[in-house]
Amino acid sequence: MTRFPDSFLWGGAIAANQSEGAFDQDGKGLSIQDFLSKGVTKPLDPTIIPQNLKLEGIDFYHRYAEDIKLFAEMGFKVLRFSIAWSRIFPNGNEEQPNEAGLNFYDKVIDCCLSYGIEPLITLSHYETPYFLTKVYDGWRSRSLITFFERYCRTVFTRYQGKVNYWLTFNEVNALWNFPLMGAGVMTNKEELTKQDLFQIAHHELVASALAVKIAHEIDPSIQVGNMVLGIYNYPMTSNPEDTLAVLEADKNLNYFMDVQTRGYYPNWIKKEWQKYGASIEIEEGDLDLLKHTVDFVSFSYYMSRCVSATPEKYQQGKGNMTNVLKNPFLEETEWGWEIDPAGLRILLNRFAHLYELPIFVVENGLGAIDELIEVNGEKTVLDSYRIDYLQTHLEAIGDAIDDGVEVLGYTMWGCIDLVSASTAEMKKRYGFIYVDRDDDGQGTLDRYRKQSFNWYKDVISTNGANL
Repeated sequence: MTRFPDSFLWGGAIAANQSEGAFDQDGKGLSIQDFLSKGVTKPLDPTIIPQNLKLEGIDFYHRYAEDIKLFAEMGFKVLRFSIAWSRIFPNGNEEQPNEAGLNFYDKVIDCCLSYGIEPLITLSHYETPYFLTKVYDGWRSRSLITFFERYCRTVFTRYQGKVNYWLTFNEVNALWNFPLMGAGVMTNKEELTKQDLFQIAHHELVASALAVKIAHEIDPSIQVGNMVLGIYNYPMTSNPEDTLAVLEADKNLNYFMDVQTRGYYPNWIKKEWQKYGASIEIEEGDLDLLKHTVDFVSFSYYMSRCVSATPEKYQQGKGNMTNVLKNPFLEETEWGWEIDPAGLRILLNRFAHLYELPIFVVENGLGAIDELIEVNGEKTVLDSYRIDYLQTHLEAIGDAIDDGVEVLGYTMWGCIDLVSASTAEMKKRYGFIYVDRDDDGQGTLDRYRKQSFNWYKDVISTNGANL
């Protein structure tokens, strides 16, 4: 294996709504996450804020300095985190930002920089301000482009010279299956037409391109990327009909990737509109804005899946917010997600061939039930299963680099234990650092280094040479 480039950015990733807590402090407004006590894949209850682990998270809001110090101990070169839009604009549509919210991220960014850690910031990570969801039905309304523009301009200006890497929408293609999570749309998915989904996607694509334009105007050295939920689709069999089914399934990714990297709607998307009888409202100037393409592409990768023209013939599996057919050649995690490092290498090559842009792997990891034990007087978790998973996936990235793919870096998801996005529980843990909190919200919130902590520290210190 070729050694990872010296510039490779090793690190980890977290999200505001799963880590910060302090949901009602220092002027923060409510987001959709405050109403999702059962996770992002369940309906939102707009009547009350239910008991929700995310309201307190892991208290990163007050413990960020302690946590970033631990990340620095591992040798992180980059930390991906998100800004909670509703900390900066509590309702999402105010004229002036909340200074206390801006000041919090000042401190987080400065703390990262003090250890030589590059911030990689996601602007919108599944937490649309609740007011925008309630009043505007989220990104169904074109008004959100204006509000998002104001938010972007505010944070790009505030953190100019400190933050070099930004992402616009987290896993933007999640819109197709989970419009509430992906686009803050309160209307039930069953009531949304293809016309609605295509229009919502247009609003987000214009907003994303506008964010790129603003960032480059403020500081041409800023790099802005897109971010998709990445899954590689295999045909279930060599039947040509299954390969045609893969072409159809790939549209989930290609729709956003093609526009954000190429700067226009390709013919195949226009054919999709025609197929479903959709007439997209495109205002003057929209197509010019789309020409502001991203500087790099990024994605999450947890698993691959098999696709068939006749899925009813095969055993159904479990997936990361998607339907899958069981692949007989792959093992599964405790949550039924298939483990496929080769799929990561294939997807990296595919994106490199299609888009010819640098690539950032910004989410990848193993969710598992960890047991905190005592070894030589120290509390820890012996998570060799996590080490095995991460090692094979990092080897796959190394192989892709050998293939000629330009990979900017890797941010392992949930580098410290977080509240799960999909189920709002603590028991599915990803981190190198154990957080003492359970699904009932009990625990000290103390942090403990797992076995994988020192393993990743060694990987980084050797720039991947020990894999």
